[in-house]
Amino acid sequence: MSTESYYVAVVGAGPAGMFAARELARYGAQVAVFNRDIKPGGLAEYGIYPDKFTMKIGLRSQFRQVLETPGIHYFGNLTIGAQGDLTLDDLRNLGFQAILVCAGAQGTKWLGLPGENLTGVYHAKDLVYHYNQLPPYTKKPFHFGRRAAVVGAGNVMLDIARFLIQKVKVDEVVAVVRRGPAEVKFDKKEMEYVIANLSQRALDDEIARVTPQMSAIGQDPAVARASILESLPKAQPTNSTSRFRFEFLASPTQILGDEKGFVSGLEVEDNSLALKDGEVKARGTGQKRIVKVDSVVFAIGDKVDETFGLPTEWNEFAKNPTPRYPVDGLSYEAYAPGSASVIEDVFVAGWSRQASTGLVGYARKDGTNGAKAVWQYLQSLKPAIPNLPALESRLRTLGKPIVTGSDVRKLAEIETAEAQRRGVEVFKYGTNEEMLEKIMSVG
Repeated sequence: MSTESYYVAVVGAGPAGMFAARELARYGAQVAVFNRDIKPGGLAEYGIYPDKFTMKIGLRSQFRQVLETPGIHYFGNLTIGAQGDLTLDDLRNLGFQAILVCAGAQGTKWLGLPGENLTGVYHAKDLVYHYNQLPPYTKKPFHFGRRAAVVGAGNVMLDIARFLIQKVKVDEVVAVVRRGPAEVKFDKKEMEYVIANLSQRALDDEIARVTPQMSAIGQDPAVARASILESLPKAQPTNSTSRFRFEFLASPTQILGDEKGFVSGLEVEDNSLALKDGEVKARGTGQKRIVKVDSVVFAIGDKVDETFGLPTEWNEFAKNPTPRYPVDGLSYEAYAPGSASVIEDVFVAGWSRQASTGLVGYARKDGTNGAKAVWQYLQSLKPAIPNLPALESRLRTLGKPIVTGSDVRKLAEIETAEAQRRGVEVFKYGTNEEMLEKIMSVG
Protein backbone atom coordinates (compact mmCIF):
# COMPACT_ATOMS: atom_id res chain seq x y z
CA MET A 1 0.00 0.00 0.00
CA SER A 2 1.67 3.16 -1.23
CA THR A 3 -0.98 5.77 -0.39
CA GLU A 4 -0.29 7.86 2.68
CA SER A 5 -2.86 7.48 5.42
CA TYR A 6 -3.13 7.39 9.17
CA TYR A 7 -2.41 3.91 10.50
CA VAL A 8 -4.29 2.76 13.62
CA ALA A 9 -4.40 -0.46 15.62
CA VAL A 10 -7.66 -1.34 17.37
CA VAL A 11 -7.29 -4.01 20.05
CA GLY A 12 -10.50 -5.95 20.56
CA ALA A 13 -13.39 -6.75 18.24
CA GLY A 14 -16.44 -6.35 20.45
CA PRO A 15 -18.99 -3.60 19.78
CA ALA A 16 -16.62 -0.86 20.98
CA GLY A 17 -13.71 -2.03 18.85
CA MET A 18 -15.72 -2.80 15.74
CA PHE A 19 -17.61 0.48 15.61
CA ALA A 20 -14.46 2.41 16.52
CA ALA A 21 -12.70 0.76 13.59
CA ARG A 22 -15.54 1.68 11.26
CA GLU A 23 -15.49 5.30 12.44
CA LEU A 24 -11.74 5.57 11.87
CA ALA A 25 -11.98 3.92 8.46
CA ARG A 26 -14.71 6.33 7.45
CA TYR A 27 -12.38 9.19 8.35
CA GLY A 28 -9.85 7.67 5.95
CA ALA A 29 -7.52 5.76 8.29
CA GLN A 30 -6.18 2.30 7.60
CA VAL A 31 -7.22 0.21 10.59
CA ALA A 32 -5.95 -3.16 11.79
CA VAL A 33 -8.36 -4.86 14.21
CA PHE A 34 -6.70 -7.42 16.49
CA ASN A 35 -8.92 -9.93 18.26
CA ARG A 36 -8.14 -12.57 20.87
CA ASP A 37 -11.02 -14.71 19.60
CA ILE A 38 -11.55 -16.17 16.16
CA LYS A 39 -14.90 -14.48 15.68
CA PRO A 40 -15.58 -10.78 16.17
CA GLY A 41 -18.34 -9.67 18.50
CA GLY A 42 -16.90 -9.90 22.01
CA LEU A 43 -19.67 -9.84 24.60
CA ALA A 44 -22.21 -9.22 21.82
CA GLU A 45 -21.30 -12.72 20.57
CA TYR A 46 -20.37 -14.40 23.83
CA GLY A 47 -22.17 -12.41 26.54
CA ILE A 48 -25.81 -12.15 25.46
CA TYR A 49 -28.07 -14.97 26.59
CA PRO A 50 -28.04 -17.70 23.90
CA ASP A 51 -31.80 -17.75 23.29
CA LYS A 52 -31.88 -14.11 22.18
CA PHE A 53 -31.55 -15.24 18.56
CA THR A 54 -32.91 -12.17 16.79
CA MET A 55 -30.59 -9.79 18.65
CA LYS A 56 -27.53 -11.95 18.06
CA ILE A 57 -28.24 -12.52 14.37
CA GLY A 58 -28.73 -8.78 13.87
CA LEU A 59 -25.44 -7.94 15.60
CA ARG A 60 -23.52 -10.56 13.61
CA SER A 61 -24.85 -9.01 10.41
CA GLN A 62 -23.68 -5.57 11.55
CA PHE A 63 -20.21 -6.88 12.39
CA ARG A 64 -19.88 -8.55 8.98
CA GLN A 65 -20.75 -5.21 7.39
CA VAL A 66 -18.09 -3.49 9.50
CA LEU A 67 -15.46 -5.97 8.30
CA GLU A 68 -16.38 -5.15 4.71
CA THR A 69 -15.68 -1.45 5.26
CA PRO A 70 -12.76 -0.33 3.04
CA GLY A 71 -9.64 0.29 5.12
CA ILE A 72 -10.41 -2.29 7.84
CA HIS A 73 -8.13 -5.32 8.16
CA TYR A 74 -9.11 -8.06 10.63
CA PHE A 75 -6.67 -10.35 12.44
CA GLY A 76 -8.21 -12.87 14.82
CA ASN A 77 -6.85 -15.64 17.03
CA LEU A 78 -4.00 -13.60 18.47
CA THR A 79 -3.46 -11.66 21.66
CA ILE A 80 -2.08 -8.17 22.23
CA GLY A 81 -0.45 -7.16 25.50
CA ALA A 82 2.62 -7.49 27.68
CA GLN A 83 2.22 -11.28 27.69
CA GLY A 84 0.57 -11.59 24.29
CA ASP A 85 1.63 -12.52 20.79
CA LEU A 86 2.40 -8.84 20.14
CA THR A 87 3.09 -6.09 22.67
CA LEU A 88 2.13 -2.44 22.39
CA ASP A 89 5.76 -1.69 21.50
CA ASP A 90 5.58 -4.29 18.74
CA LEU A 91 2.64 -2.41 17.27
CA ARG A 92 4.53 0.86 17.46
CA ASN A 93 7.54 -0.72 15.75
CA LEU A 94 5.24 -1.95 12.99
CA GLY A 95 4.35 1.66 12.24
CA PHE A 96 1.02 2.15 13.98
CA GLN A 97 0.58 5.80 14.85
CA ALA A 98 -2.13 5.25 17.45
CA ILE A 99 -3.49 2.30 19.41
CA LEU A 100 -7.10 2.18 20.61
CA VAL A 101 -7.63 -0.48 23.28
CA CYS A 102 -11.18 -1.87 23.25
CA ALA A 103 -10.37 -5.24 24.82
CA GLY A 104 -13.20 -5.12 27.34
CA ALA A 105 -12.86 -6.07 30.97
CA GLN A 106 -11.02 -9.38 30.74
CA GLY A 107 -10.32 -9.64 34.48
CA THR A 108 -12.73 -10.91 37.10
CA LYS A 109 -13.69 -9.37 40.43
CA TRP A 110 -13.48 -11.58 43.49
CA LEU A 111 -14.18 -10.70 47.10
CA GLY A 112 -11.16 -12.60 48.43
CA LEU A 113 -13.27 -14.76 50.72
CA PRO A 114 -12.20 -17.97 52.43
CA GLY A 115 -13.43 -20.91 50.37
CA GLU A 116 -13.34 -19.28 46.94
CA ASN A 117 -11.14 -22.16 45.75
CA LEU A 118 -13.75 -24.82 46.55
CA THR A 119 -15.36 -26.87 43.79
CA GLY A 120 -18.64 -25.18 42.97
CA VAL A 121 -17.46 -21.57 43.20
CA TYR A 122 -17.48 -19.66 39.90
CA HIS A 123 -17.44 -16.20 38.43
CA ALA A 124 -20.42 -15.32 36.25
CA LYS A 125 -18.17 -14.50 33.31
CA ASP A 126 -16.87 -18.08 33.17
CA LEU A 127 -20.40 -19.43 33.11
CA VAL A 128 -21.63 -16.88 30.54
CA TYR A 129 -18.71 -17.76 28.28
CA HIS A 130 -19.45 -21.46 28.81
CA TYR A 131 -23.09 -21.42 27.77
CA ASN A 132 -22.28 -19.07 24.88
CA GLN A 133 -19.61 -21.51 23.66
CA LEU A 134 -16.51 -19.35 23.84
CA PRO A 135 -13.38 -21.50 23.68
CA PRO A 136 -11.88 -22.74 25.94
CA TYR A 137 -14.74 -22.15 28.41
CA THR A 138 -16.98 -24.43 26.34
CA LYS A 139 -15.23 -27.47 27.82
CA LYS A 140 -14.92 -26.16 31.38
CA PRO A 141 -16.63 -28.48 33.90
CA PHE A 142 -19.14 -27.05 36.37
CA HIS A 143 -20.65 -28.49 39.52
CA PHE A 144 -23.87 -26.86 40.73
CA GLY A 145 -25.57 -29.48 42.90
CA ARG A 146 -29.21 -28.99 43.87
CA ARG A 147 -29.03 -25.47 45.32
CA ALA A 148 -27.10 -22.57 43.84
CA ALA A 149 -26.45 -19.06 45.16
CA VAL A 150 -25.91 -16.19 42.73
CA VAL A 151 -24.34 -13.15 44.35
CA GLY A 152 -25.53 -9.94 42.71
CA ALA A 153 -28.64 -7.93 41.85
CA GLY A 154 -28.26 -7.02 38.18
CA ASN A 155 -29.09 -8.43 34.76
CA VAL A 156 -26.12 -10.80 34.81
CA MET A 157 -27.50 -12.35 38.00
CA LEU A 158 -30.79 -12.95 36.20
CA ASP A 159 -29.02 -14.46 33.18
CA ILE A 160 -27.20 -16.89 35.47
CA ALA A 161 -30.43 -17.67 37.33
CA ARG A 162 -32.17 -18.28 34.00
CA PHE A 163 -29.48 -20.72 32.92
CA LEU A 164 -29.58 -22.58 36.23
CA ILE A 165 -33.40 -22.72 36.15
CA GLN A 166 -34.01 -23.56 32.50
CA LYS A 167 -30.91 -25.49 31.45
CA VAL A 168 -29.43 -27.04 34.59
CA LYS A 169 -32.81 -27.23 36.38
CA VAL A 170 -31.42 -27.07 39.90
CA ASP A 171 -33.90 -27.34 42.76
CA GLU A 172 -33.31 -23.80 44.02
CA VAL A 173 -31.57 -20.58 42.98
CA VAL A 174 -30.93 -18.01 45.70
CA ALA A 175 -30.06 -14.44 44.69
CA VAL A 176 -27.86 -13.02 47.46
CA VAL A 177 -28.21 -9.23 47.48
CA ARG A 178 -26.06 -6.90 49.60
CA ARG A 179 -28.68 -4.18 49.87
CA GLY A 180 -32.49 -4.27 49.95
CA PRO A 181 -35.43 -4.92 47.61
CA ALA A 182 -35.51 -1.25 46.58
CA GLU A 183 -31.91 -1.35 45.31
CA VAL A 184 -32.06 -4.24 42.81
CA LYS A 185 -30.51 -3.25 39.48
CA PHE A 186 -32.06 -5.67 37.00
CA ASP A 187 -34.47 -4.70 34.22
CA LYS A 188 -38.07 -5.86 34.42
CA LYS A 189 -37.75 -7.25 30.88
CA GLU A 190 -35.00 -9.63 32.04
CA MET A 191 -37.10 -10.64 35.05
CA GLU A 192 -39.79 -11.96 32.68
CA TYR A 193 -37.65 -15.03 31.94
CA VAL A 194 -37.43 -16.24 35.56
CA ILE A 195 -40.37 -14.73 37.41
CA ALA A 196 -42.54 -17.81 36.80
CA ASN A 197 -40.13 -19.64 39.11
CA LEU A 198 -40.04 -16.90 41.74
CA SER A 199 -41.53 -18.02 45.05
CA GLN A 200 -43.86 -15.17 45.97
CA ARG A 201 -44.31 -16.61 49.45
CA ALA A 202 -40.53 -16.54 49.98
CA LEU A 203 -40.41 -13.00 48.58
CA ASP A 204 -43.14 -11.84 50.97
CA ASP A 205 -41.37 -13.49 53.90
CA GLU A 206 -38.07 -11.88 52.92
CA ILE A 207 -39.57 -8.42 52.51
CA ALA A 208 -41.27 -8.78 55.87
CA ARG A 209 -37.91 -9.70 57.39
CA VAL A 210 -36.17 -6.58 56.04
CA THR A 211 -39.11 -4.18 56.48
CA PRO A 212 -37.70 -2.64 59.70
CA GLN A 213 -34.42 -1.75 57.95
CA MET A 214 -36.27 -0.30 54.94
CA SER A 215 -38.68 1.69 57.08
CA ALA A 216 -35.79 3.13 59.09
CA ILE A 217 -34.59 5.03 56.00
CA GLY A 218 -38.06 5.90 54.70
CA GLN A 219 -38.46 3.16 52.07
CA ASP A 220 -41.85 1.62 51.30
CA PRO A 221 -41.62 -2.21 51.24
CA ALA A 222 -44.90 -2.49 49.30
CA VAL A 223 -43.54 -0.32 46.49
CA ALA A 224 -40.35 -2.41 46.30
CA ARG A 225 -42.38 -5.63 46.20
CA ALA A 226 -44.59 -4.30 43.42
CA SER A 227 -41.54 -3.27 41.40
CA ILE A 228 -40.01 -6.75 41.63
CA LEU A 229 -43.32 -8.35 40.60
CA GLU A 230 -43.99 -5.87 37.79
CA SER A 231 -42.93 -8.45 35.19
CA LEU A 232 -45.44 -11.06 36.38
CA PRO A 233 -48.13 -10.36 33.71
CA LYS A 234 -45.52 -11.00 30.99
CA ALA A 235 -43.92 -14.02 32.64
CA GLN A 236 -42.32 -16.37 30.11
CA PRO A 237 -43.36 -20.03 30.34
CA THR A 238 -41.10 -22.12 32.53
CA ASN A 239 -39.78 -25.59 31.80
CA SER A 240 -38.68 -26.48 35.32
CA THR A 241 -39.83 -26.66 38.92
CA SER A 242 -36.78 -24.75 40.15
CA ARG A 243 -37.52 -22.37 43.01
CA PHE A 244 -36.12 -18.84 42.74
CA ARG A 245 -35.86 -16.62 45.79
CA PHE A 246 -33.95 -13.66 47.27
CA GLU A 247 -31.79 -13.18 50.34
CA PHE A 248 -31.67 -9.41 50.87
CA LEU A 249 -29.31 -7.42 53.11
CA ALA A 250 -26.75 -10.22 53.00
CA SER A 251 -22.99 -9.89 52.35
CA PRO A 252 -20.99 -13.10 51.77
CA THR A 253 -18.22 -13.57 54.34
CA GLN A 254 -16.99 -17.07 53.56
CA ILE A 255 -17.83 -20.19 51.57
CA LEU A 256 -18.06 -23.42 53.48
CA GLY A 257 -16.96 -26.77 52.11
CA ASP A 258 -17.24 -30.45 52.87
CA GLU A 259 -14.45 -32.97 53.38
CA LYS A 260 -14.21 -33.55 49.61
CA GLY A 261 -13.67 -29.88 48.78
CA PHE A 262 -17.19 -29.18 47.49
CA VAL A 263 -19.32 -26.21 48.51
CA SER A 264 -21.70 -26.96 51.37
CA GLY A 265 -22.89 -23.49 52.32
CA LEU A 266 -22.46 -19.73 52.07
CA GLU A 267 -21.91 -17.72 55.24
CA VAL A 268 -23.40 -14.22 55.03
CA GLU A 269 -23.43 -11.23 57.33
CA ASP A 270 -26.77 -9.49 57.81
CA ASN A 271 -26.74 -5.82 56.86
CA SER A 272 -28.64 -2.74 57.86
CA LEU A 273 -29.37 0.19 55.55
CA ALA A 274 -28.10 3.74 55.89
CA LEU A 275 -28.39 6.91 53.82
CA LYS A 276 -25.17 8.73 52.93
CA ASP A 277 -25.24 11.74 50.62
CA GLY A 278 -28.59 10.55 49.32
CA GLU A 279 -27.31 7.07 48.44
CA VAL A 280 -28.40 3.88 50.15
CA LYS A 281 -25.49 2.01 51.74
CA ALA A 282 -25.32 -1.42 53.35
CA ARG A 283 -23.73 -1.65 56.80
CA GLY A 284 -22.70 -4.93 58.42
CA THR A 285 -24.38 -5.80 61.70
CA GLY A 286 -21.95 -8.51 62.80
CA GLN A 287 -24.76 -11.07 62.78
CA LYS A 288 -23.88 -14.03 60.56
CA ARG A 289 -25.83 -17.01 59.30
CA ILE A 290 -25.49 -19.87 56.81
CA VAL A 291 -27.35 -20.17 53.51
CA LYS A 292 -27.38 -23.85 52.55
CA VAL A 293 -26.18 -24.14 48.94
CA ASP A 294 -24.07 -26.49 46.83
CA SER A 295 -22.55 -23.84 44.54
CA VAL A 296 -21.90 -20.09 44.45
CA VAL A 297 -21.69 -17.87 41.36
CA PHE A 298 -20.39 -14.30 41.77
CA ALA A 299 -22.13 -11.85 39.43
CA ILE A 300 -20.42 -8.76 40.83
CA GLY A 301 -18.87 -7.20 37.76
CA ASP A 302 -15.53 -7.32 35.98
CA LYS A 303 -12.25 -5.47 35.80
CA VAL A 304 -9.64 -4.89 33.13
CA ASP A 305 -6.68 -7.20 32.63
CA GLU A 306 -3.99 -5.84 34.94
CA THR A 307 -1.30 -7.77 32.99
CA PHE A 308 -2.15 -6.08 29.68
CA GLY A 309 0.61 -3.51 29.95
CA LEU A 310 -1.25 -0.32 30.81
CA PRO A 311 -1.50 1.32 34.27
CA THR A 312 -4.76 0.65 36.11
CA GLU A 313 -6.86 2.51 38.68
CA TRP A 314 -10.02 1.19 40.36
CA ASN A 315 -10.34 -1.89 38.12
CA GLU A 316 -9.97 0.20 34.95
CA PHE A 317 -7.15 1.44 32.79
CA ALA A 318 -6.04 4.85 34.05
CA LYS A 319 -7.25 7.82 32.01
CA ASN A 320 -5.77 11.29 31.63
CA PRO A 321 -7.60 13.46 34.22
CA THR A 322 -7.14 16.53 32.02
CA PRO A 323 -7.73 15.14 28.51
CA ARG A 324 -6.18 16.80 25.51
CA TYR A 325 -8.86 15.37 23.21
CA PRO A 326 -12.08 15.02 25.25
CA VAL A 327 -15.28 13.77 23.66
CA ASP A 328 -18.53 14.61 25.41
CA GLY A 329 -16.40 15.72 28.35
CA LEU A 330 -14.83 12.26 28.77
CA SER A 331 -11.18 11.21 28.64
CA TYR A 332 -10.17 8.37 26.35
CA GLU A 333 -6.41 8.86 26.80
CA ALA A 334 -4.28 6.23 28.56
CA TYR A 335 -2.37 7.64 31.50
CA ALA A 336 0.46 6.71 33.86
CA PRO A 337 -0.48 7.96 37.36
CA GLY A 338 2.94 7.07 38.79
CA SER A 339 4.69 9.59 36.57
CA ALA A 340 1.63 11.79 36.07
CA SER A 341 2.14 11.54 32.32
CA VAL A 342 -0.02 10.81 29.31
CA ILE A 343 0.75 7.70 27.27
CA GLU A 344 0.94 9.66 24.07
CA ASP A 345 -0.37 7.23 21.45
CA VAL A 346 -2.69 4.91 23.40
CA PHE A 347 -6.40 5.39 23.93
CA VAL A 348 -9.06 3.27 25.65
CA ALA A 349 -12.80 2.85 24.97
CA GLY A 350 -15.75 0.65 25.90
CA TRP A 351 -15.29 -1.51 28.96
CA SER A 352 -11.54 -0.89 28.74
CA ARG A 353 -12.37 2.70 29.63
CA GLN A 354 -15.12 1.99 32.15
CA ALA A 355 -15.54 -1.66 33.14
CA SER A 356 -18.95 -3.34 33.28
CA THR A 357 -20.84 -0.25 32.16
CA GLY A 358 -23.80 -0.46 29.80
CA LEU A 359 -24.67 -2.95 27.11
CA VAL A 360 -24.08 -3.17 23.37
CA GLY A 361 -25.49 0.26 22.57
CA TYR A 362 -23.30 1.91 25.17
CA ALA A 363 -20.18 0.08 23.97
CA ARG A 364 -20.93 1.07 20.39
CA LYS A 365 -21.27 4.76 21.28
CA ASP A 366 -18.20 4.72 23.51
CA GLY A 367 -16.10 3.04 20.82
CA THR A 368 -17.22 5.62 18.28
CA ASN A 369 -16.33 8.43 20.68
CA GLY A 370 -12.96 6.80 21.38
CA ALA A 371 -12.32 6.84 17.64
CA LYS A 372 -13.14 10.55 17.56
CA ALA A 373 -10.54 11.18 20.28
CA VAL A 374 -7.96 9.17 18.33
CA TRP A 375 -8.73 11.11 15.17
CA GLN A 376 -8.20 14.42 16.98
CA TYR A 377 -4.81 13.16 18.12
CA LEU A 378 -3.87 11.98 14.63
CA GLN A 379 -4.38 15.48 13.27
CA SER A 380 -1.22 16.47 15.16
CA LEU A 381 0.77 13.92 13.11
CA LYS A 382 1.67 13.54 9.47
CA PRO A 383 0.04 10.71 7.53
CA ALA A 384 2.29 7.72 6.91
CA ILE A 385 2.41 4.83 4.47
CA PRO A 386 0.81 1.86 6.27
CA ASN A 387 3.01 -1.20 5.86
CA LEU A 388 0.54 -4.06 5.95
CA PRO A 389 2.99 -6.51 4.32
CA ALA A 390 5.37 -5.99 7.26
CA LEU A 391 2.55 -6.72 9.69
CA GLU A 392 1.50 -9.84 7.82
CA SER A 393 5.11 -11.01 7.67
CA ARG A 394 5.45 -10.56 11.43
CA LEU A 395 2.23 -12.46 12.06
CA ARG A 396 3.52 -15.40 10.04
CA THR A 397 6.44 -15.72 12.46
CA LEU A 398 4.03 -16.41 15.34
CA GLY A 399 3.62 -20.00 14.19
CA LYS A 400 -0.16 -20.05 14.62
CA PRO A 401 -3.17 -19.62 12.32
CA ILE A 402 -4.27 -16.00 11.99
CA VAL A 403 -7.91 -15.47 11.04
CA THR A 404 -8.83 -12.83 8.46
CA GLY A 405 -12.09 -11.13 7.59
CA SER A 406 -12.66 -13.50 4.69
CA ASP A 407 -12.13 -16.42 7.08
CA VAL A 408 -14.83 -15.00 9.36
CA ARG A 409 -17.25 -14.86 6.42
CA LYS A 410 -16.45 -18.47 5.51
CA LEU A 411 -17.04 -19.65 9.06
CA ALA A 412 -20.36 -17.78 9.26
CA GLU A 413 -21.53 -19.49 6.07
CA ILE A 414 -20.45 -22.91 7.35
CA GLU A 415 -22.20 -22.48 10.70
CA THR A 416 -25.36 -21.15 9.06
CA ALA A 417 -25.48 -24.17 6.76
CA GLU A 418 -24.91 -26.50 9.71
CA ALA A 419 -27.74 -24.83 11.65
CA GLN A 420 -30.07 -25.36 8.70
CA ARG A 421 -28.99 -28.97 8.38
CA ARG A 422 -29.71 -29.57 12.07
CA GLY A 423 -32.95 -27.60 12.05
CA VAL A 424 -31.86 -25.18 14.80
CA GLU A 425 -31.86 -21.39 15.02
CA VAL A 426 -28.12 -21.06 15.55
CA PHE A 427 -25.17 -23.43 15.48
CA LYS A 428 -21.70 -22.64 16.82
CA TYR A 429 -18.55 -24.73 16.93
CA GLY A 430 -17.35 -24.90 20.51
CA THR A 431 -13.58 -25.11 20.06
CA ASN A 432 -10.98 -23.09 18.19
CA GLU A 433 -9.67 -26.30 16.65
CA GLU A 434 -13.05 -27.06 15.05
CA MET A 435 -13.45 -23.51 13.75
CA LEU A 436 -9.94 -23.41 12.27
CA GLU A 437 -10.41 -26.84 10.70
CA LYS A 438 -13.63 -25.74 9.02
CA ILE A 439 -12.07 -22.52 7.76
CA MET A 440 -9.12 -24.40 6.28
CA SER A 441 -11.37 -27.07 4.75
CA VAL A 442 -12.93 -24.59 2.33
CA GLY A 443 -9.60 -23.11 1.27
